[in-house]
Amino acid sequence: MEAWRCVRRGYGRCVVGRGRYPMLPHHQKSLGRDWTTPWENLQRCCWNRHISSCMRWPGHYSRAPYPYFSSRHFSLNWRPPCLFESGTQFQYWNWRPDNLSQTSLIHLSSYIMNSEGDEPSSKRRKHQGTIKRHWEYLCNHNKEKTKILGDKNIDSKCEDSENKFDFSVMSYNILSQNLLEDNSHLYRHCRRPVLHWSFRFPNILKEIKHFDADVLCLQEVQEDHYGTEIRPSLESLGYHCEYKIRTGRKPDGCAICFKHSKFSLLSVNPVEFYRPDVPLLDRDNVGLVLLLQPKIASGASPAICIANTHLLYNPRRGDIKLTQLAMLLAEISSVAHQKDGSFCPIVMCGDFNSVPGSPLYSFIKEGKLNYEGLAIGKVSGQEQSSRGQRILSIPIWPPNLGISQNCVYEVQQVPKVEKTDSDLTQTQLDKTEVLETAEKLSSNLQHHFSLSSVYSHYFPDTGIPEVTTCHSRSAITVDYIFYSAEKEDVAEQPGAEVALVGGLKLLGRLSLLTEQDLWTVNGLPNENNSSDHLPLLAKFRLEL
Repeated sequence: MEAWRCVRRGYGRCVVGRGRYPMLPHHQKSLGRDWTTPWENLQRCCWNRHISSCMRWPGHYSRAPYPYFSSRHFSLNWRPPCLFESGTQFQYWNWRPDNLSQTSLIHLSSYIMNSEGDEPSSKRRKHQGTIKRHWEYLCNHNKEKTKILGDKNIDSKCEDSENKFDFSVMSYNILSQNLLEDNSHLYRHCRRPVLHWSFRFPNILKEIKHFDADVLCLQEVQEDHYGTEIRPSLESLGYHCEYKIRTGRKPDGCAICFKHSKFSLLSVNPVEFYRPDVPLLDRDNVGLVLLLQPKIASGASPAICIANTHLLYNPRRGDIKLTQLAMLLAEISSVAHQKDGSFCPIVMCGDFNSVPGSPLYSFIKEGKLNYEGLAIGKVSGQEQSSRGQRILSIPIWPPNLGISQNCVYEVQQVPKVEKTDSDLTQTQLDKTEVLETAEKLSSNLQHHFSLSSVYSHYFPDTGIPEVTTCHSRSAITVDYIFYSAEKEDVAEQPGAEVALVGGLKLLGRLSLLTEQDLWTVNGLPNENNSSDHLPLLAKFRLEL
């Protein structure tokens, strides 16, 4: 059971009006925000008081309907008749301890849940229900977009043909069980049973089966679960799986899985963001980049580069986030670079721990960023105030990292080892590395991809933000699918002049939801959605 706190200084607020009244005697108030008091004292102090409004859910400021009794002092399912006025029935009161001595202690807190579902009182909604998401089909012909709400009504322009290769990509942070347990304060709104891995994994697998994506980019994949359950289950569904665990002692990592029937594997390129020779890069995040060859009977087709990552969470370390992103982009540039100087089509997925419109997000989409004078905590857009934060240094990362301000490798890289689906043979992959000379110190970052986001991040009719993750602390967008758009679709976008990338056409996407939508099913995770993130799903077309 969680420890519960009283409002600061032992004061409660009246349900009606704005008056205050002391809830506890002075010697008990002086104990601070976390305190215990004998049962008989609390009974005497709270008799006929409006104590039902004395506590709040942090960050939401809604009144809680009752104090919480710790199970350390007595058993559950007891109804105390002495705490409220005679004849008053309190609908949320379901505790019935067999014995309650006069010396039993009550521990109060502002972290309040109800007795049925352990959800925050400010977010109390339905305990069961399903999230309704629909497909939005977007066929960009002559700048026109068609939105269709069901798979059965696909526009004829979206139908496949011999000269096109269609495929789908899912990005999904499945919530590592180890991280869930280490951050249990984020899931106080959840019923305990829905947080168990034995309950969660069948739901996650059910979602994957239902959406049936050709490529899966998964984050927070716990190593032991990957080996014993996730990989065998996905292989039985026709997927080939590649996995990169985080460095250090972190037990989770990123996985990319693709269907044998759609692709063959050309190369596997893991990216470790930890560098012992660079003090800045002391975090254990990773990325994974695959080069896939579409299986097309009609003839040869360009390869497709699929990247997956989970960037650092810490909102105040934008310098590390930008450097990690630059390292991932440099690896993508190396893998996707073709002999004629162009790049093959790219899909970059992951949990970027940055919000739409932030400098990091804008850098990905626009291909350039001037970070001079930018506060370190403003990079990802998660921090509301830059007070006391230092400014990003110029350059952000040291020269010995070997990555230029254009996010490409400055030195010749060791050739990567090529892998096949069967892993029976290994050959040297012949690929051209991008060489860059040392540059003059500059606060301008660039990359040479024209990347678009699958999602628009706001509902056009209302302007309400879409969210990809929702737990007790926040509901925001941090997960993305970026792709190299067709040149005609990005001709007017900033940074398009450096576009060298083979383009993909976005055919459709699985709709996202608002925060209010998610709280109607008690947020995330819940009985039907077993991660604190929503899966993102997009359908693409490669013109041959």
